[in-house]
Amino acid sequence: MKSVTITVKNETGLHSRPADVFVRTAKLYQSNIEVVKGTKKANAKTILKIILLNVCENDEIVIQADGPDEEEALADLKALVESDFNTINPKVQI
Repeated sequence: MKSVTITVKNETGLHSRPADVFVRTAKLYQSNIEVVKGTKKANAKTILKIILLNVCENDEIVIQADGPDEEEALADLKALVESDFNTINPKVQI
């Protein structure tokens, strides 16, 4: 299992559109992916669970991945968050 810690800079955090793009990106990978905020943990492939984490601007999250494509998944999700949800994987249909 690998993980990456990142601060969310998006002014709406991981709500609505950013959460949707995040989940669609996570679903591209076979690995099990979770997002951790404080003591709460959520499956990164389930939009409702991501929204219920209540990730706001400047919150620190940990993205954990475990599986055959964990490194690629973490790299893409980290890039997505760092780009303020503007670097969208071309495989994600919006």
